Amino acid sequence: MPDRIEAGTLLCMVAATGGKVHLTKLTPEHLTPILHKLEECGCVLDIRKNSIKLEAPKKLNNIEIKTMPYPGFPTDMQSVFASMLTTAKGTSIVIENIFENRYRYVSELRKMGAKMTVEGKICIIKGTRKIYGADVVAEDLRGGASLVLAGLTAKGKTAISNAKYILRGYEDLDKKLSSLGAKINLKD
Repeated sequence: MPDRIEAGTLLCMVAATGGKVHLTKLTPEHLTPILHKLEECGCVLDIRKNSIKLEAPKKLNNIEIKTMPYPGFPTDMQSVFASMLTTAKGTSIVIENIFENRYRYVSELRKMGAKMTVEGKICIIKGTRKIYGADVVAEDLRGGASLVLAGLTAKGKTAISNAKYILRGYEDLDKKLSSLGAKINLKD
C-alpha cells in the first residue's frame, strides 16, 4: 500500500516551493483531508485513479488545521503543513488533537525566522516573507521532515542534525527531492 504520509509530505514540499509535480502509484482516497487542505492553500490539483498532479500558487493561503483520527486530518502531517505555512499569507492555525508534545519542531523553525507560537494544543503561525537557513536539530521523524521542507524554502543553507529520524521514515527522500530540482544531501 502506498505511504499516504510520504505522498502528502512530497506534495507539501512542492507546494511550499511554488512548484509542480505529478505523483503516481498512490491512492488519492487515502489523502482526502490532505488534498482538501492543499486546495484551501490555493494549490490546483488534478486527481486521477492512481495519481495526483499539483500546481502551487505563487503564495499559499493561510488555513486552519485540526488533527483527527483517520479519516480526518493526520497528526503525522501537521508538522509538515505548519512548516509549509510559515511563508503563507496571513495567520494560520494548527490544532493538535491526537498527541501531546507534538510541537517540538517549532523552536527549530523559529531559528530560521518562522513566526510561530504554541499555546497548549494550538500553534499559531504568522506568515513571513522569508525564512533563512540555519543549523537545526530533528527531534523526531515528522518534525525532521518539517525541517527539510523549511530548508527547501529558506534563503541560504540549512544543516539538519539527527537526520537518522528522517531517513528512518522516508526512503530515498534526498534522491526524490533531487529529481525535482532540490539541492539536498541527507546522511546519518
